[in-house]
Amino acid sequence: MNEERKVALVAGANGVIGKNLIEYLETQSGWRVIGLSRRGGPGQIAVDLLDADDTRAKLSGLDDVTHVFYAAYVDKPTWAELVAPNLAMLTNLVDAIEPAASGLRHISLMQGYKVYGAHLGPFKTPAREDDAGHMPPEFNVDQQSFLERRQEGKAWTWSAIRPSVVGGTALGNPMNLALAIAVYASISKELGLPLRFPGKPGAYDSLLEMTDAGLLAKATVWAADSENEAYNIANGDLFRWNDLWPRIARYFELEVAPPLPMSLDAVMADKEELWTSIAAKYGLEVPYSAVSSSWKFADFVFGWDYDMFADGSKARRAGFHEYIETPGMFFRLFDEFRKAKVIP
Repeated sequence: MNEERKVALVAGANGVIGKNLIEYLETQSGWRVIGLSRRGGPGQIAVDLLDADDTRAKLSGLDDVTHVFYAAYVDKPTWAELVAPNLAMLTNLVDAIEPAASGLRHISLMQGYKVYGAHLGPFKTPAREDDAGHMPPEFNVDQQSFLERRQEGKAWTWSAIRPSVVGGTALGNPMNLALAIAVYASISKELGLPLRFPGKPGAYDSLLEMTDAGLLAKATVWAADSENEAYNIANGDLFRWNDLWPRIARYFELEVAPPLPMSLDAVMADKEELWTSIAAKYGLEVPYSAVSSSWKFADFVFGWDYDMFADGSKARRAGFHEYIETPGMFFRLFDEFRKAKVIP
């Protein structure tokens, strides 16, 4: 990036990805950061991106924005239901900011391996950015198609960033695997139980990768100099739960018992009272509602009884060479949860 003054507009500022992206940008010289979220917060604009009028009213004065980093997401029960609201939020943001910010230079779109059909079942691995598409519905694909059409003839460019499962510390997020594991382990320990892998048969032995939120932030900003490119971004190593799970158990001073398929969303539905007692016992500072939002996502990840990884060499060939060791990432995140009194 050159040293010219840059103004970043980060949509999804309270999520695992957006939170870390803002923290990273704030350490970089030459950047001013504006966060967007539904709830708002310090240094943020509270905006409902599903409401075109509200979005236009809140963003029309942001005439100095140079970069949009889009990491907003709204969850829905089915893949088909995800399309309309997630496409509408991106469309409303671009409709509002493009006429206001005459110096707009880049729009960064956060995606994921759903572009490759990873959520549907066994897919080609390693997945590559130029792999063939798959049968819709898939909102990530629709969002990229929208940007491609909208960018034609414009001065600004776009990038599409494709991480694997993202590891970070944001609370109340629907897709925080590390937090789900930490809370599951803490409850298992309080009940005197071993740590059982709760996924499908076969998932324990599949080959996976993850993406550290801090690493992802660096890659996202790096890619903001790209001209209409997509990049897979992951930690750079692969793992199997059959090797990592016992190490996670040792971190929490737990024994390991054989895997037992179960839905965490189901078995954790009645644990609020138990968590309240754990919180009182250990002086924790967050309620169960803040740590229990990712059970469905954890079930989804632990249901991958097939390999889940992509080819990250395109980003390396283009100049991004950062990497993170995945076990170390988990242990660092668990340490941060403890330090913040999220878990015992």
